[in-house]
Amino acid sequence: MKHRSRVLGLLASLSVLTYVDRVCISVAGPRLQSDLHLSPQDWGLVSGAFAIAYMLFEIPSGHLADRFGARLMVTRIVLWWSAFTALTGLASALWPLVTIRFLFGVGEAGAYPTASTSVFRWFPEVERGRAFGVVFLSSQLGGALAPLFIVPIQMHFGWRVSFYVCGIVGVLWSAIWWLAYRNRPAEMPGISDSEVAEIGTEGESAAHEFPWKALAASREVWAIMGSACSYLYAYYFFLFWLPTYMVRSRGFTESETKLSALPFVLAAAASLAGGFARDYAVGRWGQTRGPRFVCQLGLSLSALSALAAVSCAERHWALAFLGLCFAGITFQQPTVFSACVDIGKRYAGAVVGCMNSAAALGGLLSSAVFGYLVQRLGNYDAVLYSMAGSLLAGAALWFMIDAARPLRIEVAETSFQPAAAPRAGL
Repeated sequence: MKHRSRVLGLLASLSVLTYVDRVCISVAGPRLQSDLHLSPQDWGLVSGAFAIAYMLFEIPSGHLADRFGARLMVTRIVLWWSAFTALTGLASALWPLVTIRFLFGVGEAGAYPTASTSVFRWFPEVERGRAFGVVFLSSQLGGALAPLFIVPIQMHFGWRVSFYVCGIVGVLWSAIWWLAYRNRPAEMPGISDSEVAEIGTEGESAAHEFPWKALAASREVWAIMGSACSYLYAYYFFLFWLPTYMVRSRGFTESETKLSALPFVLAAAASLAGGFARDYAVGRWGQTRGPRFVCQLGLSLSALSALAAVSCAERHWALAFLGLCFAGITFQQPTVFSACVDIGKRYAGAVVGCMNSAAALGGLLSSAVFGYLVQRLGNYDAVLYSMAGSLLAGAALWFMIDAARPLRIEVAETSFQPAAAPRAGL
């Protein structure tokens, strides 16, 4: 087995763990809201606290990953978020819960920018779409698995215990990562020279300064930030609102909320398919048209599925259409992250950090808007309509994105240079 396959396995398990911990609070939502007497707007504050922290700390975390590498940064990230996952189980009122979820978001911010830095350093350009496809397949598997083992824990031991279990698992995983991962292929014990040559030397240089001017001047970065903000507005519905929607709007019982795993199963398959679709589309139509087609296809189908869910009277069919909506979003995600890496190169973490910060802004908006719409109108129809409109806007923004145009760095910066061989003297 090639070492980069093992690295991909580590990144995939990181992605599973990330989403199990995120979805844990979504699955616990109905019980937690009843126990702490939270209104829909209160629940919007809880999910919004995570989104604010995620938005604020994505960019600095991404830059630190570019500079110091994924080994140290991922260890720090997982230990931090595991601590605050466990502390979520101790919350007894709204504002302690909001504070804990904010600090949870501080810790988890940077997980995907750091993973993107790892993909840039460990995978050649022709394999990055597939690598991100596996990473996001795993994230959705984490979301699908979460209800299957969290719901039984909550039904037998209470919702608090599920957070304690997730926190312990995270601490154990961070020790495995530290022992098994290295920042660059050449640093990995036992790696062959042929595999190092396959990967190439593009990822050997480190980014020591943050490219503010280049980022601000890039049309692609601004447009991809706008598109991410648009699709994360809808994405957060599945992370934080789906089980509550199922119980309070569609009449599912608590035990039936295990069916909330369905959208994540569909999204997992769509993530993997989207990774291969990105690599095929780039090979056939190039880095300009290929990524654009994949993302516009995914987001457009997602918007149509959200509209179908509104008009569907039968609750299981409505859930199926919502699953297709989520699948359309995740189908284009590997292409989004691959485009960020192609645009950012050794600043991949910084570009993904900017993109994810804008995405978190979309999540923050949804947290406020969804809670307001549900409390004001008493149903979720307007929520789903707003999701469809946002997804179509995200698709339109891809007309402005060209993944073949990397950042233009005007000032020479410090980079990795191999030591020169000694010159023969007289």
